[in-house]
Amino acid sequence: MSINFYPEFDPDATKKGLQKILNRLTTKMQRDTLVKQTTQKLRESLQVNRVVLYYFYNQWHGQVTFESLSDEQFSILGSTGPDDCFNAEYANLYLAGRFRAIPDIEVEEISDCHRDFLRSINVRANLVVPILIPKGLWGLLVAHHCQASHNWSTSDIEIMQAGAKKLATAPCILES
Repeated sequence: MSINFYPEFDPDATKKGLQKILNRLTTKMQRDTLVKQTTQKLRESLQVNRVVLYYFYNQWHGQVTFESLSDEQFSILGSTGPDDCFNAEYANLYLAGRFRAIPDIEVEEISDCHRDFLRSINVRANLVVPILIPKGLWGLLVAHHCQASHNWSTSDIEIMQAGAKKLATAPCILES
């Protein structure tokens, strides 16, 4: 009796497996390109120092996964934010479609935890818009002005909301 240590090679199964991997890679590349283009266009349109995507990888836990910067000194790529500041209460507000425009963190009524965190990443003005997909809150699009206060116009908010909607409806994001 001989023992075969190699299962029979099934070319169709191998081809299907490789196609599945290729499809996933293609979707990720399309998603990454779309997010990079969107954050870049938003930063240029709003004329701010930084626009980031804060992606939720777990319930109300996430990190900055993409950023467009006016200068490398403003990079916060990989930042996870303060866990004790963002909780289910805030998440529910964003799930309901809430946006938040703060023209100056030094005069806005926000929690000390929030203000300290924004100071730690050199934020002076902050605009946050949720990216809502059918499964829930996928992420947040965030614009930061770091050098001075910034009065967010209705147009600024609408531009950010349009960017969030573009991302939320893209098949490459809905499939991720």
